[in-house]
Amino acid sequence: MTEFASQRPLLQEQILLHELNHRVNNEFATAISIVSLAAAASSNEEVKGALSRVEDLLHRFADVHRALQMPEYDTPVDAAGYLRQLCRSISRSQLDGRQIELVLAAQPLQLSVDHCWRLGMIVFELINNAARHAFPGKAGEIRVELLRVGTFAKCSVTDNGLAAPTVRPGRGLKIIDELSKSLGGRCIRKFEPRGSQSILAFPCHSELAVTAERPRRVVRISERAPQTLDNSPSTVPC
Repeated sequence: MTEFASQRPLLQEQILLHELNHRVNNEFATAISIVSLAAAASSNEEVKGALSRVEDLLHRFADVHRALQMPEYDTPVDAAGYLRQLCRSISRSQLDGRQIELVLAAQPLQLSVDHCWRLGMIVFELINNAARHAFPGKAGEIRVELLRVGTFAKCSVTDNGLAAPTVRPGRGLKIIDELSKSLGGRCIRKFEPRGSQSILAFPCHSELAVTAERPRRVVRISERAPQTLDNSPSTVPC
């Protein structure tokens, strides 16, 4: 009974979060429907085109939201495949229009779905921070890497933009730190003359994580045609 009582607050939080996600999904669907109907009713081709672009952008943001939803089942998943889907959604919704390229170099790594979800939340925040602070009105590249180092998973997000060590920590960085702690790890940030790097390390269970010999899959994520970044057999289009 004591164990059940201790789990009740967590279960209640999960129910509330699932309910919030359900409402947000419905609101996205409603907004998309309104814009679509407005485009169909308009006789002006320029208006139709503009509304169609808005509708497409709403779909892309909805894809990001779905990728970041709390999982309902606790099963092992491939973190590399999950990050590939998430990075594609982020790139299409927020980066392609700003000419910021997103590159993912990920080693197949089996994690529990909860750990994978928390990792995705951290990567999302780190990419957003890099896009917002490192590229003020200019093009650039953000690189995400995931690999296993011994008994730890290591994920880094690196940009080649302007280093900004004087940026005051905001809510996003606090979220990153709290999520890192929930994984039993930590996230450190480095600022260099030509960009910045955030490195997350956390323990991964040996029964789930694949061996370090497995090669990484390196893909450039963009609305343009997929471009491979090396000649290894493991390089695949996203």
